Amino acid sequence: MTSTGEVEGRAGPPLWWARRRDAVADVALAGVSAVECAWEGVTFAREAGLPTAVGVAFGFVVGATLVLRRRWPIAVVLVGIAVAPAAMGFLLSVVGMYSLASSEVPRRIIATLASMSLAATFVVMYLQTRGDVEADPQLVVALSGFVAVALTVPPLLLGLYIGARRRLMESLQERADSLERELSLLADRAEERAEWARTEERTRIAREMHDVVAHRVSLMVVHAAALEAVAVKDPARAAKNAALVGDMGRQALTELREMLGVLRAAPQPQPSAARAVVAAVAAVPVASVALVGGAGVGAGAGAGAGGEDGPSIDELEVLVGQSREAGMVVEMLVQGEGPAYAAEVEQTAYRVVQEALTNCHKHAPGARVVVRLAHRDGEVAMQVENGPCEGKADGVGLPSGGNGLVGMRERVLGLGGVFVSGPTDAGGFRVSAVLPIR
Repeated sequence: MTSTGEVEGRAGPPLWWARRRDAVADVALAGVSAVECAWEGVTFAREAGLPTAVGVAFGFVVGATLVLRRRWPIAVVLVGIAVAPAAMGFLLSVVGMYSLASSEVPRRIIATLASMSLAATFVVMYLQTRGDVEADPQLVVALSGFVAVALTVPPLLLGLYIGARRRLMESLQERADSLERELSLLADRAEERAEWARTEERTRIAREMHDVVAHRVSLMVVHAAALEAVAVKDPARAAKNAALVGDMGRQALTELREMLGVLRAAPQPQPSAARAVVAAVAAVPVASVALVGGAGVGAGAGAGAGGEDGPSIDELEVLVGQSREAGMVVEMLVQGEGPAYAAEVEQTAYRVVQEALTNCHKHAPGARVVVRLAHRDGEVAMQVENGPCEGKADGVGLPSGGNGLVGMRERVLGLGGVFVSGPTDAGGFRVSAVLPIR
């Protein structure tokens, strides 16, 4: 770490100066002012009856105080006012007034010291010129006033202008730095939102793949096991099971092709970098945002998987019928009648029942299953409950990844619904979900 003002290992500017060149300039000005005041100190010593060396030394010290103009501009101006009767410190007064006006000193103090300097200069000039008996008194006053204004007002106005300009530039620089920080923060947040959207999209696709593959393949395995058991004893039933396995396989392939078609769809044209940041932030509340940078799937994936082409509640009868054909005893009870719901509600209700039936095939073969669907005011409820398992505990050897209940819960909670699952007192298992339709 380097201290303030250090650059590339070199020592920073000394004392109160911000830059080395400022220190060099002030020392040079102070040297010129010291020489001027020392020269004028000779006349002052002669008129005051002092040794010349004293006058020179006094003038040198007075002129050298200009080196403090950036640190203590008020003190420099006061010194210039104090030595005005000695007729020395021309450069000291002019540069000191400029430094005071351009500093951060309050305006009332600047006005007070400028008035004092103006008055002191006027008085000194008047006293020096009134001794000439041939001079017109009005001319003496006019000349004294002109000199006082010329030595005070121009450096005062120039200092006020330079100070205002410096403060304006500092303000603009601060605003630019603030805007840069805000843009950087906005870009970081946009990247975070884009990453979040990519994660959400991957999770959604994983759920869709799990539901499609797990259910279809589970039924295929069940039918294949039945086919193996009756292949010799009942050829007609074996042929029926073989046909069902083929139908299940074709349905699974169709759904997988549709999903992969969405994933392979051509990406949307990407906006410019600035618009991409704004678009990513503006689209944050949307679940299927177009991802910044082209990574992940776009809005088309959400439309394809969760739009009108997805499964609906009306297809639950077909879903239950497929489980009946696989040998499961399933009863479906529907309470009330409901209108067509939003696509995401219909698809979520279908997937919950589908995954629950798949779990029954895996973990409760031979158990009686009851599927309940209730259309209520402002919500739709579904429940899948199986009785005690009457077959092998592991079904027909179907593997389980442990993500079924997690996926159902994520789907339901994502729509603001309620999801509950757990064993029943009778030794079975129950899955319940309630989805708001608005």
